[in-house]
Formats: sequence, structure tokens, C-alpha cells
Amino acid sequence: MNDSEFPPDGPDGRPVDMYLDLLRVRMDSEDYQMLLKLVAPALRALDEQPPESLDFALDPNDADDLPQEIRDEAALVIATAVTGRLDNQLVEIHVDGTGPVRVVTDAATANDPTRLAEIAGCIRQRQHDTEELRGIAAASDLPTDF
Repeated sequence: MNDSEFPPDGPDGRPVDMYLDLLRVRMDSEDYQMLLKLVAPALRALDEQPPESLDFALDPNDADDLPQEIRDEAALVIATAVTGRLDNQLVEIHVDGTGPVRVVTDAATANDPTRLAEIAGCIRQRQHDTEELRGIAAASDLPTDF
């Protein structure tokens, strides 16, 4: 086990709880409260189901008006809850045709240009697939707002 991983039931609690404690000290209390409001649904879902069965995204209605720093921290809090690791990093990957995409990954991947290029390729493919599905839905007179 490396320094970024801790047993979930260890004496210091869950890694996400430790990370939230660090943020409480570091952040302005109003910003911290906004962050908690933003991550609370995802943390509740994780307590109820294993992370493999969940798909995480911040609610755009809740997050659109928030500063990017709070949205970034929210993504890192959720990543810590899912992975149990404290070394997650947020990286910005430039994807042709769509511009920058923010991705949370482990420290090793964040520093590996080859791996980041592979992730960008996956993002491009997913966007391509989504556009194809939207076209099929439109041709079938189905909603395209998925």
C-alpha cells in the first residue's frame, strides 16, 4: 500500500472524510458549504450502492453557477470516495473539435502524455457515438436530449 491509499475502515476513517476535513480547513466556510451541497447526493449514492453500478456526474443545474474551483474540488471529492485514494488529480485534456475536457485521474496517469492521449481518444469516440445516437433518435422522432 502506498501513501495515497488507506484502508477504508482504518483508525483515521474513510479517505473521503479525511479529504473533506482538509478542505474544511483550507476553504472559505461558504465555499465549503456549497461544495458539501454539491457532493452530498453522490456520497449518499456511494453509501447505498457499490461504485461499479453508478455513473457519476455533477448536476448541471446545481453546478453551473458555481466557481470552477468548487466544481473541481467536488470532482476530486467524488473521485476520492470512489477510489479510496488521496492522490487523484484533475487534468485538462484538449480534445479536437470540443476543446478542453476536465478529467480526474490518478497521479501516474496525470503525468503520462501517452496515457492522456489514449483518454482523449476515448473521449472523442464517446462523443462520436453520442452524436450518432442523437442522429438515430432524431430520425426515429425520439428525444435527443440525453
